[in-house]
Amino acid sequence: MSSGSPVAGSSVYSSTGQPSAVTAPSPAPPSTAPRSHSSGDFAGCPAPGTHGRGGRGQDDRVERQLTSDLTLCVNGHPTELRVDNRTTLLDMLREQLSLPGTKRGCDHGQCGACTVLLDGRRVNSCLVLAVTCRDAAVTTVEGLSSRASAQLAAAQGPPPLHPVQEAFVAHDALQCGFCTPGQVCSAVGMLEEAAAEGVTLDASEIRERMSGNLCRCGAYVNIVAAIEEVAAQPVGAR
Repeated sequence: MSSGSPVAGSSVYSSTGQPSAVTAPSPAPPSTAPRSHSSGDFAGCPAPGTHGRGGRGQDDRVERQLTSDLTLCVNGHPTELRVDNRTTLLDMLREQLSLPGTKRGCDHGQCGACTVLLDGRRVNSCLVLAVTCRDAAVTTVEGLSSRASAQLAAAQGPPPLHPVQEAFVAHDALQCGFCTPGQVCSAVGMLEEAAAEGVTLDASEIRERMSGNLCRCGAYVNIVAAIEEVAAQPVGAR
């Protein structure tokens, strides 16, 4: 057995070979003095119900460091709001602007369910921080109809569907519908990309360009057919 202090409460062997009890030292009596919340282990910690040494002003400064004021255009409407700097575009749209059409799928940019148009370019909104969208134009599935029919803003009744939405309905290009908003937004952005590049879209090209949008129900054949129909229309008719 190694030399050193015996463990309190255990038995060790004396020089005579007989076990001798080792008694642990008596603990010190507990202190009856109240602990101060302004010194010792609690130094720097505000007492309950207070705002710390800096008061409310310090809290405001911290909040300003963690949040940002944004001005952007959402579905054609100028929008001002304050967001946490860690908030994604997806969360801002769904939770702060009450636009639930954009769906949360994988949260890793792998399924495309959250696709929206950012300055006309399709993006996975779960991967975009809201603070990076200052002064940008964001279009969600809720805004596609008004985007396609701005000239009919004064018309009575609900706005007409976007041509891509109409084609999805006509070709039954959906089943459960969960991925459909992302599919539609991606298709709108993809058609504009192809037109700008001068690319003629056939079924193979559409499948390749839409490969970032997954459909768990497997409605791919009808999705491609719907997009092909719109791609065959003159650009001005879209």
